[in-house]
Amino acid sequence: MIAADWGSTHLRLYRVDGDGMVRERRRSDQGTQASRGRHGEVLAEALAGWDDDTVLLCGMVGARGGWHEMPYLDCPAGLDDIAGQLQRIHPPGFEQRALWLVPGLRDTVSDMVPDAMRGEETQLAALLDVLPGGVHRVCLPGTHSKWVTIHDGRIQRIHTAMTGEVYALLRTHSLLGALMAADDGRFDGYAFDAGLRRSGDPGGLLHHLFGVRTTGLSGQFGESALPSYLSGLLIGHELRGGALSQEGPRPAQVHLVGSERLLAAYARALTTLEIGVQRHPEDLAARGLHALWRRRSANLAVAPPAALATD
Repeated sequence: MIAADWGSTHLRLYRVDGDGMVRERRRSDQGTQASRGRHGEVLAEALAGWDDDTVLLCGMVGARGGWHEMPYLDCPAGLDDIAGQLQRIHPPGFEQRALWLVPGLRDTVSDMVPDAMRGEETQLAALLDVLPGGVHRVCLPGTHSKWVTIHDGRIQRIHTAMTGEVYALLRTHSLLGALMAADDGRFDGYAFDAGLRRSGDPGGLLHHLFGVRTTGLSGQFGESALPSYLSGLLIGHELRGGALSQEGPRPAQVHLVGSERLLAAYARALTTLEIGVQRHPEDLAARGLHALWRRRSANLAVAPPAALATD
């Protein structure tokens, strides 16, 4: 099968064998935003040379404004629930392939305002396939960081923090960013730790953000260190402002899923707060999509004949 993680800015494709091992991978900057109105053309070009007839797609490709809007599945939800809601689409030009979309997940219980995810549920599916029973906490850092509570193999709670997007906006469209050097990927651990400590002081996020400017004006941190200070401050407020207290006592360990650069920052913050971490690679989505397809196929194999007719 082919696993496709199609987000707003990137398309990631994985050719997966019957055992769930990734044999080949491709990456494109043709995310759903750049592909609007020509999703079929973009996918056909990206799949050229791969003849597998089953393609599972997750991410913003199934969002409103994507290729085909998929409904949200309410939590709690496990592998069987998600696999049972896969939906086949029949776009022109793909008559020789079976294209399936994965539903997003929605949490309407945790807060007065619902929370949701689309795409991350497939990375979680890979963990649901292997985690033992009990309660587990998972963090998927990114533009919108997702904090998830898993209980006995079912996703119970979702908590989203717009940390990555706020960081990008402040870096590029605020007076804070005017004091910072161009983003060259460098990380200043001392400045990051200082921002993390500051997030625990009284005053609140809005006051602390102005302090990013004054630490730059006073020379406390130079233009190359300020981005790391801002990052530590925002991640600190994310952790202290509800992510770690989402449900029950503070966890002893958090599973981290994502890119190495982001995982390094979150792991540093969590360990500083004396919380253990276990890292998982960003391409966990491929394993999760395979797990969903395997579970769906197994369920169909034991379903009564009437259920097969719904395919």
